[in-house]
Amino acid sequence: MTNFQKKVLKLVSNIPRGKVSTYQFLAKKLGNKKLARAVGNALNKNQKLITIPCHRVVKSNGLVGGYKLGTARKIKLLDSEGIIIKKEKIVCLAECFYKF
Repeated sequence: MTNFQKKVLKLVSNIPRGKVSTYQFLAKKLGNKKLARAVGNALNKNQKLITIPCHRVVKSNGLVGGYKLGTARKIKLLDSEGIIIKKEKIVCLAECFYKF
């Protein structure tokens, strides 16, 4: 695992239950907002899916985005944390956004 991937996973570990962040925000937090895709790739390498809650990272437009175990599973996990989703989009993105 690269240092960048480790930094991504460490940052994501801080997102509390019932909150989300975005790939782009995490990339910006790590120094370059253009690395949003690299953040997603790092999350895809996550071996501790629930312990390191990569399901709490979504697209900047509010769409839930991909997940190693499938979008339906990601939606189910987010829903279980009280995040309202309609048509694969987070309804309350501003309210449940975690800014570290």
